[in-house]
Amino acid sequence: QEQLVESGGGVVQAGGSLRLSCAASGRTFRNNMGWFRQAPGKEREFVAAISWSGASTYYTASVQGRFTISRDNAKNTMYLQMNSLKPEDTALYYCATNPTPWGGPRPVYNNWGQGTQVTVSS
Repeated sequence: QEQLVESGGGVVQAGGSLRLSCAASGRTFRNNMGWFRQAPGKEREFVAAISWSGASTYYTASVQGRFTISRDNAKNTMYLQMNSLKPEDTALYYCATNPTPWGGPRPVYNNWGQGTQVTVSS
């Protein structure tokens, strides 16, 4: 079972940038991966996903054009580059793995990290 650890969160002013990392250790699989976030009082929401090879990506509309998901399989690490940050991006950000086929109708994320906090001030 892979162990996932997020890092790179912090406090930044609106319009600034952060780069989140998700490091995997232990047993490694050919998994798709994704980033999610959860703000206080709200449900956890999907942010971005990337296929095992890194060739395919998908973003929720609210971050399209501002965030970039990537991965370096040689380093067992996934990244989320966050630019032009807005106060509504404030949340606890989680990375997760998805063993189901890319493009399928019912993705399942079954392994999660502990989260890293992102706070964007106005």
